[in-house]
Amino acid sequence: MESLFLQYPWLDELLMGFIGLSWKNIVMWGISAVLIYLAVKKDYEPALLLPIGFGALLANIPHSSAISQVVGEEGFLWVLYKAGISNELFPVLIFIAIGAMCDFTPLIRRPSVMLFAAAAQFGIFATAVFATMLGFSFEQAASIGIIGAADGPTTIYVASRFAQDLLGPLSVAAYSYMSLVPVIQPPVIKAITTKAERRIKMGYENEEPVSKTTLFLFPVMVVIISGIVAPISVALIGSLMFGNLLRVCGVVDNLSNCAQNELANLVTLLLGITIGGTMSAESFLTSQVAMIMLLGAIAFVFDTAGGVLFAKILNLFSKKKINPMIGACGISAFPMSGRVIAKMALKEDPSNFIIQHAIGVNVAGQVASVVAGGLVLALIPALAK
Repeated sequence: MESLFLQYPWLDELLMGFIGLSWKNIVMWGISAVLIYLAVKKDYEPALLLPIGFGALLANIPHSSAISQVVGEEGFLWVLYKAGISNELFPVLIFIAIGAMCDFTPLIRRPSVMLFAAAAQFGIFATAVFATMLGFSFEQAASIGIIGAADGPTTIYVASRFAQDLLGPLSVAAYSYMSLVPVIQPPVIKAITTKAERRIKMGYENEEPVSKTTLFLFPVMVVIISGIVAPISVALIGSLMFGNLLRVCGVVDNLSNCAQNELANLVTLLLGITIGGTMSAESFLTSQVAMIMLLGAIAFVFDTAGGVLFAKILNLFSKKKINPMIGACGISAFPMSGRVIAKMALKEDPSNFIIQHAIGVNVAGQVASVVAGGLVLALIPALAK
């Protein structure tokens, strides 16, 4: 066979895909198919899982030109990676789009909901500790812990800074668990609450209108305060609040609409397929990746439990009882988590409407997850020295 290739060198070029094919490539095709199936058939974060799944397929064809790193012959996925992931551009652009979509009015009306959101970040730091005990470096452990916030862009941003070699599995884990909020959160909540607690009613509160001045000053003040506390977080929180400023200033509706639609769609598309392009069989089919998926699930469960348990503790000292389920909304999966918790309350008692409170905590969770990511960015380099 070798002599045949020497005699006919063009055969090597023609058959190199078949020759380079291994069982690992086929397994990764299966994983790609699962991601595409979940996106198309189950509607689990289709805007990201579909591009990720297809990008993974492109990355696992032997000698794929899509991921070529040969100088002068760089594949388009490698070009996108260098242009948008390695320099953190895509996550920042996504945060601008998210900020333009977010309405922080419920958070401004009741700033106290930030306490629930802060408690719901417990899983980030607990999982990071577990990860270091399993042999991951501080930087890798921090990136794994961020999965629990159910915030894909923050996970990608932190991973691109601290653990680029794990970007693929971390991104897949973050978006997979975020899409599984309706599956994961209800059993965790039921395991740590009683039926009576889940039936606690929180009456509708008259909502005072928030002035345009307050809405305008809120993103500016958040950037100043968080930036002074953790300057390294300015890229994260700054892009999020810039997007929100476009929304509330009232004079650039065209830019706000562009951020919410065209920018969000375009960057999501490029981000997803580029992440999929990092999921080569050599980097993905390892015991390390299996541990990441497990730790991501633990982080998600701990974040959910942290918010619920915090609400239960508050009930020990408060005359006005809180439905502890709203504590689970402190993760970043907005507005999915708020809706899931509201539906749970209605299932327990058809007359119990807590959607107002659940969404308020969920909005706070969007900010808290970004702040938590900023704290991780600030603390980990110091701890790793």
